[in-house]
Amino acid sequence: MKTERLHSLDSLRAIMMLLGLVLHSAVTYGLTDFGSAWPIKDPKTTSVSNDFIVALIHTFRMPIFFLVAGFFGSMLFYERKPLEMIKNRISRLVYPFLVFLLLLWSTNVFTFEYTKLVFAGSDNALSEAIDLFSNPFTFIPHHTIHLWFLYYLILITGTSVLLAVLLKTFPRLTTNIYKTFSWIIRKPILRVLFFSVLTFLGYITLGISEVKTSGSFTPNFNAFIFYFFFYIVGWVLFKSKHLLASLMALDWTCTLLGIILFSIYFFFNQLLDYKLVITLSSLIVWLFVFGITGLFIRYGSNYSSRMRYISDASYWVYLIHLSFTAIIPSLLIDWEVPATFKFLTVLISTTFICFVSYNYCVRSSFIGKFLNGRKY
Repeated sequence: MKTERLHSLDSLRAIMMLLGLVLHSAVTYGLTDFGSAWPIKDPKTTSVSNDFIVALIHTFRMPIFFLVAGFFGSMLFYERKPLEMIKNRISRLVYPFLVFLLLLWSTNVFTFEYTKLVFAGSDNALSEAIDLFSNPFTFIPHHTIHLWFLYYLILITGTSVLLAVLLKTFPRLTTNIYKTFSWIIRKPILRVLFFSVLTFLGYITLGISEVKTSGSFTPNFNAFIFYFFFYIVGWVLFKSKHLLASLMALDWTCTLLGIILFSIYFFFNQLLDYKLVITLSSLIVWLFVFGITGLFIRYGSNYSSRMRYISDASYWVYLIHLSFTAIIPSLLIDWEVPATFKFLTVLISTTFICFVSYNYCVRSSFIGKFLNGRKY
């Protein structure tokens, strides 16, 4: 039987994507230097509060996104034939990744270079940024920019399909896995502890304390394994979809406890030893995963035309937002206001531009059909 549309998980996936706008609007005004990963930093206006926002979102955003992606990937695999699922993922992931990487690369190169030059005090920032393109190799993508998550999602989806096909030959094993998973997922405290321990062991095995975003075309093994784990949990969760309502148990408690533990981790991590750092990291991510997912199931399970619109728009909005979060700060450099006001100005301006462009240029066009499978 085909699963009815799960409005809560649709909304959750969309909001996790859109939080990228918040993250990329705030990072320019934080104290932390991210080097080449984010080469612009307002020289006049920064605040640790923006570092807190960036780090908080980074803690749970992609783990939840990959978990939800795994859930929907599993739904496609089991409710359609594997070949149909593969065709769907190619049209929704591979083609948009290739097309938008080529289309957005030059724009992102220009906007980041221009703002970096403005922040450095250059009087000829525009001409210097344009001069970059005198080299034809500048037009060729050197990394995946902010589309790295699509790149890893493609790799993880392909791996998961192969694994699922293989496990079909071991029905007793898969049945036991699903039964054990369902037993654990019913118990709100046990599920947090169980998956936290697995994540802790993963950190120990990989010898890391955090997973850094990688835009390289050469897959980062640690990032692949980390997000693959969340994807597989979501994949198996689909087989226990009748238990989704159980995630509402202790949802507020998990979310609030996650915020408290994250605050301790953020302000005191330099004083903590390695094992305590990864213990906190492992607990925090699963408190947020189950807490936030439970909240969306509690409050977002009914149809909402507004949330459906936001869900439909989220893919386009995320794809095109980066250049705006890079260029708008250059216009605000001489604005003598606190960093929070600049961050909010960038966020609101970017959000407005992206949604207006979606409404008038994408939603009822071939682009909307290309991204979402239909146009309105």
